[in-house]
Amino acid sequence: MGKILWTIIVILIVLWVLGLVLKIGGGLIHTLLIIAGIIFVIQLVTGRRSL
Repeated sequence: MGKILWTIIVILIVLWVLGLVLKIGGGLIHTLLIIAGIIFVIQLVTGRRSL
């Protein structure tokens, strides 16, 4: 589960940067990035990290 989460986070960050540079897909990418960030923080707080 941890590797999948990290993969999703990296893909979303790349899409977010591309969206900022190319001015495309703003709202959806920002929403998905925020969701991924919240999941990451929850995982850090609960201590269930598997790298």
